[in-house]
Amino acid sequence: MIYTVTFNPSLDYIVSVEDFKLGLTNRTSSELMLPGGKGLNVSMVLGNLGIENTALGFIAGFTGEEIVRRIEQMGVRSDLITVDNGISRINVKLKSIDGTEINGCGPEIREESVQRLMEKLDVLGAGDVLILAGSIPASMPDDMYRRIMERLSGRDVMIAVDATKDLLVNVLSYHPFLVKPNNHELGEIFGVELNTRTEVIPYAKKMQEMGAVNVLVSMAGEGAVLAAADGSIHEATAPEGKLVNGVGAGDSMVAGFLAGWMEKKDYRHAFAMGLSAGSASAFSEQLATREEVEAVYRQVRQQQDGQ
Repeated sequence: MIYTVTFNPSLDYIVSVEDFKLGLTNRTSSELMLPGGKGLNVSMVLGNLGIENTALGFIAGFTGEEIVRRIEQMGVRSDLITVDNGISRINVKLKSIDGTEINGCGPEIREESVQRLMEKLDVLGAGDVLILAGSIPASMPDDMYRRIMERLSGRDVMIAVDATKDLLVNVLSYHPFLVKPNNHELGEIFGVELNTRTEVIPYAKKMQEMGAVNVLVSMAGEGAVLAAADGSIHEATAPEGKLVNGVGAGDSMVAGFLAGWMEKKDYRHAFAMGLSAGSASAFSEQLATREEVEAVYRQVRQQQDGQ
């Protein structure tokens, strides 16, 4: 079974505002509300690709109930833990001003709730896949990912981690099967600026030396780079298409890569699926459907075959 963990799920309120002005009343020209949080995004794209999975994590309040209603409506199996302190966050994303977001803080997660999650994870064993994605709420210990990987160590669970800074660095010694920083996050870890795929490659390899099995680096319009466990390097420019909504594109890349790997155990195919899923989501109002991923995949494979 495949499991995702989202410690701080959200309702993402994605709006466009024509000619936004500070200090004045602004009205939306378009709006969309979707369940969010990096692990949930992975779950939803996996579901769109026909891969059953279970979403783990924490919810609270009426927003938490709505998150569960929406993801289950999308076919994702939910095993989220309800907590009593606070409400699940609402994140406001202003689509018409690229990259502008206001993210909520989410509920308080107490130690007893953390232990309930650990007990759910105790059932994982050989053949299971776990995706740890996103930030940790301020109320939780900042070594949470490391604690989970330490607890599952030796059980032959395939673990993917999509996190930043110390959350990511602190788990590398447990040899996660996949890590997926973007180029800016990778550069921040090593104190350098990385803008091109050529610049990214040596630092992706450094992350492998630190313990990661496969390092997949997303680079928005620059495409992506994969440093694979077999020593191969895969890179490609971004597929052609119009950016519609970048929210969840990196999470879609994780889902696509894992779906491709589980299908054929081939890194070239997995990389193409990751890039295709990430791009297809960026080209869509919502997270990519299977048909949208397949359409972009044909373009990516043509690029690979032409190299």
